[in-house]
Amino acid sequence: MPDQLSARPRVTVAAIVERAGLFLLVEEQTQDGLRLNQPAGHLEAGESPQQGVVRETWEETGRSFKPSGLVGIYLSRTRRGDQDVSYLRLAFYGEVSEADARHALDEGIVRTLWMDVDAIRASADRHRSPLVLRCVEDYLSGKRYPLQLIATDPSVYG
Repeated sequence: MPDQLSARPRVTVAAIVERAGLFLLVEEQTQDGLRLNQPAGHLEAGESPQQGVVRETWEETGRSFKPSGLVGIYLSRTRRGDQDVSYLRLAFYGEVSEADARHALDEGIVRTLWMDVDAIRASADRHRSPLVLRCVEDYLSGKRYPLQLIATDPSVYG
């Protein structure tokens, strides 16, 4: 039933990285054209949310990400073609290494870029999701939660 809400949200993880007033974003090719997003993606089986955000950041940017904490947990809904899809996003903040020039960016990622908050606000029509700006605004307002808030049961790894 395409008009019904998605019964189960898809779990995604995102990295909020700020350095000297600039935020790390990726420009990616989507079915809706070129869009901006934080390094982000779907949580995979057998990994904790923290492991997932480290992996996604590496795949999309060629940078090692060290999560410091959580900015927030967000539930959103969008249309993807004829599907109504919900996403549960865990947004982590932390630091990244310099990019490894030998690393090929994940499929669909055109480039990485650093943008200030005004440029992020001005480009809202190009965001992959309204959560791109929401996470930056929450980070700037001081929302910070400890990593210990997220517990991964050992059964996930087995």
